[in-house]
Amino acid sequence: MSVIQLTNIKKNFGSLSILKGFDLALEKGEVLGLFGHNGAGKTTIMKLILGLLQPSEGEVKVFGQNPCATHFNHYRYQLGFLPENVSFYQQLTGYEVLSFFAKLKKVELKKCERLLEQVGLTQAGNRKVKTYSKGMKQRLGLAQALLTEPSLLLLDEPTVGLDPIATQEFYGLIDQLKNNGCSIILCSHVLPGVEKHIDKAAILANGQLSAYGSIDELRKQTQLPVEIIFSGCFEMDDLGRKLNKPVRSHAAGKLSIAVDPTEKLSSLKILMNQPGIQDLNTKPPSLEQLYRFFIDNAHQVIDAPYKEQSIQKKFRIKS
Repeated sequence: MSVIQLTNIKKNFGSLSILKGFDLALEKGEVLGLFGHNGAGKTTIMKLILGLLQPSEGEVKVFGQNPCATHFNHYRYQLGFLPENVSFYQQLTGYEVLSFFAKLKKVELKKCERLLEQVGLTQAGNRKVKTYSKGMKQRLGLAQALLTEPSLLLLDEPTVGLDPIATQEFYGLIDQLKNNGCSIILCSHVLPGVEKHIDKAAILANGQLSAYGSIDELRKQTQLPVEIIFSGCFEMDDLGRKLNKPVRSHAAGKLSIAVDPTEKLSSLKILMNQPGIQDLNTKPPSLEQLYRFFIDNAHQVIDAPYKEQSIQKKFRIKS
């Protein structure tokens, strides 16, 4: 049984259609990256999973249950949630805030100090929240989401306000939770650095799934160029002719070519046989490049009817 199963999900607010029908699943111990432009429907999906909204059409199952049903309260302790904009009572200390949530969630208070240490707030635990930076409040929000040791964790823009070191520590925690069997949905606009921590990516565009699968699966779908990066002493024009590709020059003496995935091995063989070769690496398309590809394609499909109408009006073509 999937931890989350969304089937033919549609969500309307009056005449406005936010989600337009798609299927999505999350398995135990799996990390799903949920990506999309502003207004794509990411937060709406989170609210459907939490039971804060009901779908207009389709079925939402969390732990095999309807999250909007009264009996789902029994399962809520297995679920942790970090919203994009955390808000706590400013006059309480970090420890008091966490203690308050611990009592609500029926968790032993001794967990609070351990969690404050885990998110790097031990020294700030006795300071009032009004003195916290955005990143510190975000880490406190993560601590409250982890109080019940959830088996499902929903994270909406969790690295907002975190510095690079804190972001790296956050993803280390995500890896640890995954290894312990926790299922995670990670919603983020910050794509660099995310791809090695997720099992699958779901890319939303205009309320629909534009892409869904592992990073390798998405790379195969797009067939975007692979970048081969190398260095050495070459006659550039001669090397370009051998590779049948333009050779680009970068800082620190680095050179590169962009090749179709089917041409990667043949290009590597040519480079490895060059007497002046000193270093050689390959760089597949990044998550950011994949995201741009699918979002651009989705917009082209949506814009096509309007472009066709414009052409017909301009030239008075009768359809």
